[in-house]
Amino acid sequence: MRLVDSHCHLQADRFEGDADLVLGGARLAGVERLLVPGWDRASCEQAFALAERFPWIDVAVGVHPHDAANVPDEDWPWFVEAAGDERVVAVGETGLDFDRVFSPAEAQLSNLRRNLALALELGKPAVLHCRSAADQRDAQDALLAELGRAGFDDPAAVAAFGGRPPAIIHSYSGPADYAEAILRLGLGVSFSGLVFRAGEEPSAEVARLVPADRLLVETDSPFLSPPGAPRRRNEPEFVAVTAHWLGERRGVDPETLGGQLVASYDHVLPRQRPA
Repeated sequence: MRLVDSHCHLQADRFEGDADLVLGGARLAGVERLLVPGWDRASCEQAFALAERFPWIDVAVGVHPHDAANVPDEDWPWFVEAAGDERVVAVGETGLDFDRVFSPAEAQLSNLRRNLALALELGKPAVLHCRSAADQRDAQDALLAELGRAGFDDPAAVAAFGGRPPAIIHSYSGPADYAEAILRLGLGVSFSGLVFRAGEEPSAEVARLVPADRLLVETDSPFLSPPGAPRRRNEPEFVAVTAHWLGERRGVDPETLGGQLVASYDHVLPRQRPA
């Protein structure tokens, strides 16, 4: 089965010392392209180093909501310049997290706004983290409001994307009406091992709603291990588990789905350099 991993933090500490072996396992499993998003300046620089050694790796540059209050304003010009690099196919990981609050909400919102503006300026999709407080949808509602405020619902504002999704909801979680709002904006939706956790049953319905050319799959390694993967460290090769889950929900055989997932990744995250 052909595979991609649209979100993998290979620069995380848990991969220190054997990232090359992990990437070898991913290739043997059929992974053709892999996106490594940063969360602060240091992690973005590490992602660039990986992409320099492995040309089939793509980079996303941005500031995670957890780090929104920790990245000094004087560092932002570095992100702006770095995001223009040909190895960078997306802006992020950015977004909102009102569940595990490591940065105040206002800092998260300010950070999100400048990441969204950068994505629109460059025509590179924003990779969006969105986690609401328990039994709430505060982050989801706030994210939709910010996308509208930034102009993601304005055809002129997203014209640079040429019909491609201007943003990706990474590791999707939420009810069908939230997904419908996302899809009306033309966004991409990425599914991870989170779908196997208790309380995530609505994701099965959402998996059937997403158009094939906006459907993505990820591991969010080293986190969110699916069944069969070590809980201490998820790895890109285990993206196959979630891919098979998607195929079952969509009624598509593995070979057909694999081709669709590769084509969707190529459509949503087009490369600017040869593999």
